[in-house]
Amino acid sequence: MQYTEDQKKAIEARHRNILVAAAAGSGKTRVLVDRIIAQLLARECSVDEMLVVTFTNAAATEMRERVDRMIGDAAKDVWLSTFHSFCARFLRREIEATGIYKRNFVIYDASDSQTVIKECLKEMNLDDKQFTPASVQNAISNAKNQLMGPKAMERDADNFHQKKIAEVYRLYANKLRNNNALDFDDLLMISVVLLEENEDIRTKYQGRFRYILVDEYQDTNGAQYQLTKILAARHHNLCVVGDADQSIYGWRGADIRNIMDFEQDYPEATVIKLEQNYRSTKNILAAANAVIEHNVNRKPKELWTENATGEKLTSYQAMDERDEAQFITTTIMKQRTIFNASYGDIAILYRTN
Repeated sequence: MQYTEDQKKAIEARHRNILVAAAAGSGKTRVLVDRIIAQLLARECSVDEMLVVTFTNAAATEMRERVDRMIGDAAKDVWLSTFHSFCARFLRREIEATGIYKRNFVIYDASDSQTVIKECLKEMNLDDKQFTPASVQNAISNAKNQLMGPKAMERDADNFHQKKIAEVYRLYANKLRNNNALDFDDLLMISVVLLEENEDIRTKYQGRFRYILVDEYQDTNGAQYQLTKILAARHHNLCVVGDADQSIYGWRGADIRNIMDFEQDYPEATVIKLEQNYRSTKNILAAANAVIEHNVNRKPKELWTENATGEKLTSYQAMDERDEAQFITTTIMKQRTIFNASYGDIAILYRTN
């Protein structure tokens, strides 16, 4: 299998903490999987001593399938999953140490969570137009992503509206505890709290995971950052892969400082850049670079490709978001019809003012 020099460095590096700054289309999933295999084949660790976490079920499934193809049955013992799946597995084993929850806890999805919040608003006689269930749910979620309980949220509240949301949070948390239930954000927050407060459990898992790999690190929130930091504290073999220029999930709690400050958090870290793109034409990359260079607080990186120059790009200034969505949809369908293209062959760049 052919690799570029930078890909080889990322796969074979024997440094301890590593940041792989992987640009779009640079083959980062392949690099991440092959790094897993390289470490296993080099007998640096057994399969159950490696933790690999990513953000979506689709990404975890793709990675799992690649590892399965390469190492067969042994792949089932690699802890490879989303953050939430890892925490659910961890808590099924350890949550009774909290003294609050039983290991047969139920997990509430977003709909279940909103139903309980509506009950809380009704019990507190709060106007659901002023305190919409969705906005309250989002505020509580953001607090949990920052590892804030109801007391901390109430302490930080600086107006009536925020104080009331903190009261809703307290009632909501009580209802979940009484039902032996956790929401998705609890999976992360309670895992972190349990590791921070229970030395035996912390030591056990820090010792277990000799190698930790995190995909899409630019999308980590406060709880995910802290979870990773705690687990990697003993062996210092943390490899994160991500791209600050692709950080688009600030609205759901992602903190770009996690990737921007990686070298500050881990001063001995090695940074490896993957800048060659295998997916797009030169014209698309030139446009992408022109858009990206306007990002503030970014680290220098230049996407490049050996692919053809390609067709010229079309620029369209939409009147509003509906017009923009209509243009994008129409363009995609037209390209698929004319060129029999797959969705992965079409690139649309946009910049908002």
